[in-house]
Amino acid sequence: MMFPKEGVYVCNSCGCVKEMGGKAQVFTTDSEDRETTVITENVATLPKTHITCPECSNSEAYFVIRQTRSADEPETRIYRCCKCNYSWREY
Repeated sequence: MMFPKEGVYVCNSCGCVKEMGGKAQVFTTDSEDRETTVITENVATLPKTHITCPECSNSEAYFVIRQTRSADEPETRIYRCCKCNYSWREY
């Protein structure tokens, strides 16, 4: 696994060094045929919904549903605003 260090990516096991780029990059090491994808920007992977942000009044947010209480109670919906990244819960 490569970690950012002083403007480059460095592998802790083999010492391989690669320069950082702007977007996602695919690295291959000389000793193995495996590829590693490094995502260097905020990529939205969660589903979106139309809900008003209590912080900035934006009308779109990412959401995830978690069971935070016992199984006989409803799940918790956790939202994150697409514009200001404010997070809030709805029970």
